Amino acid sequence: MHGASWLYLINYVLYDFSVASENKIPVLICGAGPTGLVLALWLKRKGIAFRIFDKSAGPGETSRALAVQARTLEFYNQLGIARDLIDAGIEVPELILRRKGKKVATAKFGAIGKEMSPFPYLLFCSQDVHEALLCKQLEKEGVVIERQTELIGLSQNKNSVTAKIKSPKGVEVIKAEYLCGCDGARSAVRHFNEESFPGGSYEQIFFVADVQATGEMAEGGVQISVSMKDFCIVMPIKSKGSIRLTGVVPPESEKKEKLSYDDVAESIRINTGLNVKKVNWFSTYHVHHRVATHFQKGRVFIAGDAGHIHSPAGGQGMNTGIGDAINLAWKLSDVINGRFSEKILESYEAERMAFAKVLIKSTDQAFKVIASRGLAGSLFRTYVLPEFFSRVTRFKAGLKLMFRTVSQIRIHYHESFLSKGKLGTIRAGDRLPWAAIGGSHNYEPLKNLDWQVHVYGKVKESFKKEFKKPVAGLELKLFEFPWSPGVAKKGFVESAVYVIRPDGHIATLSAAQNISYIKKYFKSIGGNSD
Repeated sequence: MHGASWLYLINYVLYDFSVASENKIPVLICGAGPTGLVLALWLKRKGIAFRIFDKSAGPGETSRALAVQARTLEFYNQLGIARDLIDAGIEVPELILRRKGKKVATAKFGAIGKEMSPFPYLLFCSQDVHEALLCKQLEKEGVVIERQTELIGLSQNKNSVTAKIKSPKGVEVIKAEYLCGCDGARSAVRHFNEESFPGGSYEQIFFVADVQATGEMAEGGVQISVSMKDFCIVMPIKSKGSIRLTGVVPPESEKKEKLSYDDVAESIRINTGLNVKKVNWFSTYHVHHRVATHFQKGRVFIAGDAGHIHSPAGGQGMNTGIGDAINLAWKLSDVINGRFSEKILESYEAERMAFAKVLIKSTDQAFKVIASRGLAGSLFRTYVLPEFFSRVTRFKAGLKLMFRTVSQIRIHYHESFLSKGKLGTIRAGDRLPWAAIGGSHNYEPLKNLDWQVHVYGKVKESFKKEFKKPVAGLELKLFEFPWSPGVAKKGFVESAVYVIRPDGHIATLSAAQNISYIKKYFKSIGGNSD
């Protein structure tokens, strides 16, 4: 049994003895999609006892969400599973825009992204494969996902959450310190917690199909083909000869009681020129845009689709849910392990809701542009958009902006009360700028899933000595990186101090190597200092 497993066991036993009469556990997770599974994996690594359950009988069996962004792979690299997912998926280094099937412009991310992330591409891995991989990893680490189990009641007080669940074994009442709802757009947790889910739905009906096909657009990266009438997006899947097609159902077919591939076949043929040999899976759905009024109420949290849903434009949904999970997981871990007061949990909603609202607005605008059926929208989609895309992709700055936006590496928490300070071009709340250093990079230390301090340049011996004992109650690790022109190019200030959060965002920074400044910072955010 490795160290994390021993920590998990000790934590669980201590909790079990202290609250045996109440059957209380630290965390209860409702929902075992990617969001809930990633939350569980991080908590497991930090030795936090929990239970996780889901209504389904097993991992998803359809491909559904496909895109895995660079920021998600950076998180997975911290957890040691990035390579497993990459091997199971297919790397997509470019996006191609077409008009009626003819290529207009290509955005090649590979060369641009190499300057910004260790994963300079978009990864496509079908959600069924993705979920199965996460489940397998949790199983390896001794976690049992309670299947065919649903939440049927929920209440809380200032000290605990009481959940009533129903499983094949019967009805059980569970007390937990915290409950996390990762149970999708129809979240039972959100319902029982009486949180509203304001927003709306688009009139168009979306279709998605996984097919085996031949033709020019069956090869290459993500391809979007637009026309006066509609559009079609073509995405590669790992399986040989299999591709994902998505678009809108033609208006003349929308009122049919039951839609099939035949209802969109002609639209796909006109837009893509593909010769579809076999349809493996076909589904239709309405696209919604909603954000919950709160992501936290007392000791209950919601994450992923339970808190926000939006159009599939840009492949952001699942990745945003995973980002929610990471943000919440490290904060819960630090509170439960007694390192911080519950004050730090208040930053979860502020940080993640702000991004969710920006995402809803941007994907809403993108969807309206590409899916509009009016004459103005058709002309914009067919002529203005391709010209704009063509111009933007000619310039390095345009490609960089596209990669930063789509990959989610541009997400920041500048307004969070956890973010304090600015130095040069780097602000507290920024994602740590990625820098290749020698044969490695500055993201390697993030694998310890803990707070740490980075110095790019020389570290004073007196400063080093301070880290030989706990700093503000934390076993802080100090990492010293050699100064170089490449490091300077990333915006770092030589020999300055950067305090890094467990999720790889900069918490605070200082030009001076001053331990008292760090202690003051942790005290200000609710740290249980020494």
